[in-house]
Amino acid sequence: MKAVRFHQVGGPEVLQLEDIAQPVPAAGQVRLRVAASAFNAADNGMRAGFLPIPVVLPHIPGYDVSGTIDAIGDDVEGFAVGDAVVGFLPMAEDGGAAEYVVAPADVIVAAPISVPLADAAALPSVALTARQALFDDGHLEAGQRLLIVGAGGAVGKHAIALAKRAGAYVIATASPRSADAVRAAGADEIIDHTETGVLDAVSDQVDMLLNLAPIEPEEFTALVRLVRDGGVVVSTTAWMPAPDDADRNVRSVVVFVRSDAAKLAELVSLVDDGVLQVEVTRRIPLAELPALHAEAAAGRIAGKVIVLP
Repeated sequence: MKAVRFHQVGGPEVLQLEDIAQPVPAAGQVRLRVAASAFNAADNGMRAGFLPIPVVLPHIPGYDVSGTIDAIGDDVEGFAVGDAVVGFLPMAEDGGAAEYVVAPADVIVAAPISVPLADAAALPSVALTARQALFDDGHLEAGQRLLIVGAGGAVGKHAIALAKRAGAYVIATASPRSADAVRAAGADEIIDHTETGVLDAVSDQVDMLLNLAPIEPEEFTALVRLVRDGGVVVSTTAWMPAPDDADRNVRSVVVFVRSDAAKLAELVSLVDDGVLQVEVTRRIPLAELPALHAEAAAGRIAGKVIVLP
């Protein structure tokens, strides 16, 4: 089968399109004929070697995947050959940038039926990140005020939709390029951070600050004053700590997304119910994945890109 993998960490040039043996599912695993994998910033970090996830080399990237089950290992129940599924694969193991991938049966769920199967690969880790940040780590409740910094990406738009569904009031920062999408996701207030300082634009304190943007530590620390006493700062920027304010009992937490099939199944249902939107900006063939990594290494990738084997 065709797969893109790297035998050593380094620049995008370490990624190679290769012919390798088709994997065989072990007990507790299924094999997927891949419809698509999704590119995430962490793929770039793992390939470059600066994200501390202990991958076994050679490694196939692409931990978000959708596909059709074509083989089932022993001790797997609840799935059948031909099932369309989606999953967030263990990040240290081989991913879906290939024609086939094996997956633990306990990390996959039935795919949404309202979007193309390939596009569904864009859902798992970003939607789980949003859900876990808001509710598992941030304990967001109805009636609370939420400020999302950097809401224009996939995680931000999912977070807005989930927070509004939970009854929160959402203030979101976005650039003019993403303002319409942020508004469509349901934000109550939108701050154009290219024109207005967030500290000046937020008049009343919030219960939660959710940071999704690569901002400077000094700016991040200054934003904590917008959080009420006893509130929480949640961040997805795993390479830097999230500031708190112990004197005011403002706690902080950095989100490390976790695979959770039960919650992923709930998120899939929300896609089919129209609460969450799966947006795909680009679809590229497997052979172009090294070029996408080169683009990511040079700057942030706009939108969500899926890779078609």
